[in-house]
Amino acid sequence: MRFNILYENDNFIVVHKPPGLATQTSRMSEPDLVSEVKNYLSKDRKNPYVGVINRLDQPVEGIVLMAKNPKVADELSKQLNETMDKRYYARVYGHMALDQGILENYLIKDGKSNTSRVVTEKTDGAKLARLEYEVVEKDEDSELIRVHLLTGRHHQIRVQLAYAGHPLLGDQKYGNQESVAYGRSKGIRFVQLFAYHLSFTDPHSGETVNIELDRK
Repeated sequence: MRFNILYENDNFIVVHKPPGLATQTSRMSEPDLVSEVKNYLSKDRKNPYVGVINRLDQPVEGIVLMAKNPKVADELSKQLNETMDKRYYARVYGHMALDQGILENYLIKDGKSNTSRVVTEKTDGAKLARLEYEVVEKDEDSELIRVHLLTGRHHQIRVQLAYAGHPLLGDQKYGNQESVAYGRSKGIRFVQLFAYHLSFTDPHSGETVNIELDRK
């Protein structure tokens, strides 16, 4: 298996996805996390159900929550943009204007190109995107920031930080010429985004589940 199990019970499983592994793909020749988790669960049940709750982009590493039945998937999905606590580490190019703050933009997704972009509030289909950030480390050319995701939009962290002028290192899709060149000079292969913390309520027991990965 190319994933590590962080927590598991009869209703859901939480795993550590490595960078480069797609969460789910329709390409028959390309492995993905859902297929690998299904293979793991199939040793105990035939045709196991796997419902992805918090999907991570292929080049992103971190915690992924998956439900084992449709009812639990529905209950956990309701928490996703309301009470579920999602936190990340991100390495950005350059230095943020403030060491901590809130970024708020309106985003729209382009399904054909699988990208999102910042638009005005009045744009048809625009959705509010909010995140909190705090700088935790800095060097001459980049900063490590801690991100608290307040909404869950497509490519949100990558788009908002790029729009703020500080793309994530390793981000070929949303980076600018300088950030991409710098990332390549450092040998960075994947987007420098790490989903290290996830907190949610167990739909069965009502208890809070806190999952956290140590920063590398």
